[in-house]
Amino acid sequence: MSHPTPDVYEQGRGMDAHNQVMRGIRSRKEASYDPHEPTRVWLDEDNTPDGVKKSLTIILNTGGCRWARAGGCTMCGYVAESVDGGSVSHEALMDQIQVCLDHEDENADEPAALIKIYTSGSFFDEREVGAETRRAIAETFADRDRMVVESLPDFVDREKITDFTQYGVDTDVAVGLETATDRVRHDCVNKYFDFADFEDACTEAAAADAAADNAETGVKAYLLMKPPFLTESEAVEDMISSIERCADVDGCHTVSVNPCNVQRYTMVDELYFNDGYRPPWLWSVAHVLEETASVDAIVVSDPVGHGSDRGPHNCTECDDLVQKAIKDFDLRQDSSVFEQVSCECELTWETVMERERGFNGPLTN
Repeated sequence: MSHPTPDVYEQGRGMDAHNQVMRGIRSRKEASYDPHEPTRVWLDEDNTPDGVKKSLTIILNTGGCRWARAGGCTMCGYVAESVDGGSVSHEALMDQIQVCLDHEDENADEPAALIKIYTSGSFFDEREVGAETRRAIAETFADRDRMVVESLPDFVDREKITDFTQYGVDTDVAVGLETATDRVRHDCVNKYFDFADFEDACTEAAAADAAADNAETGVKAYLLMKPPFLTESEAVEDMISSIERCADVDGCHTVSVNPCNVQRYTMVDELYFNDGYRPPWLWSVAHVLEETASVDAIVVSDPVGHGSDRGPHNCTECDDLVQKAIKDFDLRQDSSVFEQVSCECELTWETVMERERGFNGPLTN
């Protein structure tokens, strides 16, 4: 693959040394990807401010997140699935959209009311998705009820959001905030912006909401549970406080808790293979959801890779049951569901929460 090279945008943010290490790790990737095929597409159900809706989730294959090409976040391996060269043509991206529509036609009884589009970077970064493509995608899904598009806060702009709301489509901007604690975001995640930038993005979304006659705009905050360099208890404490702070920001109506998993070509991967990282316990996820069930926002979680060594897990015996309870909570927002699951390993988790003192020496695997 081509070696990711930082440009002016990525330099001088106080993270150059960290990024240099990350670039070295990412440069080991050898696979290449077809720019006419999406990275992934699937059908599901999601909780929205308007209730549970059938969803079509699309991960477009772009040139990748510009911050990741500089080095980027310690846990994110998605840039390794990006097309080499830094850009994908309008025609190729629209071919990807057609593949996703064909998938929906073949697997769904009717068109999904909710469309979720991710790029493993920023949908509103015009180096990834140009203005022409953004507007064509907006027109393609003008008959749907709701859109979710992902972006770093830098690129959230009321005019770009209007491309969707002009069709009467409610539009949510998913921002990879990771944590409301600036120190954790900078030092553990290696993400450059501050919580104040997230608040500014919410302000832009609110302005788009005020300008739209027949559509609503809001923000969905994506948080990362247990980045590297935190103990289990520190990670839980950070998530609870982060959810509470996000819920207090005007315009942020949903908070998604994403337990960290071990992805290839990342610093977390390096730590994992040197016994310096364990993904979070599913009991921790359940505890966070219970503790924040009363905040003024929808709080959801979808633990990717649950039950595997590289994903959030308990003892393997109860992983599926706890995951099912989390999914149930996502749809109903009723924390009593966690009272219905139990396992002997919960005592081990409680011991870890109480006694673990070093992030690089997990008490259990």
